[in-house]
Amino acid sequence: MDILREYQNIHASHRGASVAIGNFDGVHLGHQKVLDLARKGPGPLGVLTFEPHPREVFFPDAPPFRLMSATARANRLAKLDVKTLFELSFNSDLSSLTAREFAKSVLADGLGLSRVVVGADFCFGKGRAGDVAALKDFGAEFGFEVIVADILQGDTGAAVSSTNIRRALSDGNPRAAAAMLGHWHRVDGPVVHGEKRGRELGFPTANMNLDGLHLPKLGTYAVLVDVLEGPYAGSYHGAASLGVRPMFNGSVPNLETFLFDFKGDLYGTPLSVGLVDFLRPEQSFDGIDALIAQMDADCQQARAILRDM
Repeated sequence: MDILREYQNIHASHRGASVAIGNFDGVHLGHQKVLDLARKGPGPLGVLTFEPHPREVFFPDAPPFRLMSATARANRLAKLDVKTLFELSFNSDLSSLTAREFAKSVLADGLGLSRVVVGADFCFGKGRAGDVAALKDFGAEFGFEVIVADILQGDTGAAVSSTNIRRALSDGNPRAAAAMLGHWHRVDGPVVHGEKRGRELGFPTANMNLDGLHLPKLGTYAVLVDVLEGPYAGSYHGAASLGVRPMFNGSVPNLETFLFDFKGDLYGTPLSVGLVDFLRPEQSFDGIDALIAQMDADCQQARAILRDM
């Protein structure tokens, strides 16, 4: 998949694409519906999104909210056979374009798109002044087709949205999140050095940062782990602690994953950890022996949950 970050002076081979537009945080089933409509267009399949996320620009002091990093999003879109990711730099110049200027300068003249697919709630341009009706009018004027996808409803009747997925994760319900995502919610990133307390307790863990990501409910999870590169590449079962380590006076949340039946050095290796089931909330214990006993029980419970996966 090609990733382009500017819309000016793109190569002729990237023009004429059929694109889905949106932030694609999580690449959930609603996003995939929009992608499927774009896939039926006359040109190669593309996605038009923005980096950083506009919400990070307009509300820089808001708590982290992203379901996935830009790298994880690109990897997920590549798996869905997206040929070109127009990951436009969201800056003051782009955000100052009116809806008409965005349609003409970016979609028509800049990228030369053949088809544009958006969700029914799509807004664009300075002050989010443009809606899907305006986009259709601009498409007719500037020569690109516009398709509007209805908002997808989940099994419970609620909209499939990044907001509802965050809510499910905050409630400690990763299976409800997965039902909207169409895949397990995953934390992707390299293994970093920690304080090595897990190794001292007999449960060596692969530690990962959660910087910039929405925090699911803090606690212990049954997880599916993909080691993405290196001599240990493959899929594993495990148990993970997502939290601040209250027994050791921690303050910065991270993800510590114990891979079952694994021996090896994973420092610097990219992992993808999928949250399957919430086992228990984060808590303190009356001493190290009690903590170790609980960790052993957590692993037994996780093994039972994951046995047939």
